Amino acid sequence: MRRGLVHVLAWSLATGAAVTLSWWGVHTVMAGTVYDRPRALPITAADATTQESKPLASSTNRPTPSKGPSSPSSPSPKPTGTPRTPAPSKTPPQRTSPSPGTSGQVKSYDTDGGRVVFDIAETDATLVSATPGSGWSMQVWKTQTWIRVEFSAGADRVSVFCTWHDGPPRVEIGDY
Repeated sequence: MRRGLVHVLAWSLATGAAVTLSWWGVHTVMAGTVYDRPRALPITAADATTQESKPLASSTNRPTPSKGPSSPSSPSPKPTGTPRTPAPSKTPPQRTSPSPGTSGQVKSYDTDGGRVVFDIAETDATLVSATPGSGWSMQVWKTQTWIRVEFSAGADRVSVFCTWHDGPPRVEIGDY
């Protein structure tokens, strides 16, 4: 019996030492490969209300369009809330070389739900970026004659419409 206990004790110590050594080796190798999430830049109250503020960061990601509530052949959606004409802040383009499809002005629109940036030409517009605010989510719809970006947080909705189906591009913001 005593001999059996010695064997179990020896086996337990050897197994514990092997597990500890394995864990230490894996931990040492994996410690240098941990992915750190990118840090977000803080937005101060002064930055959020200033219309002529420069962006703190720029993203090259463009949101993928999703199927909207209407088809491309239908007329542009009309906001049910009270639309207001925004005062755009002019943001200089952050491009290194001119791109053939961009010939307009880059304009930024700040809303309660986030920020939308359009490249507005004489006859059409392109969505450059859309960034939701903290606690807000966003959805984008695009057709050949309009772009809609909707920010939502709970029951609150803010839509930014850019339409050019019946004239030069114009932007309307609707709070719902």
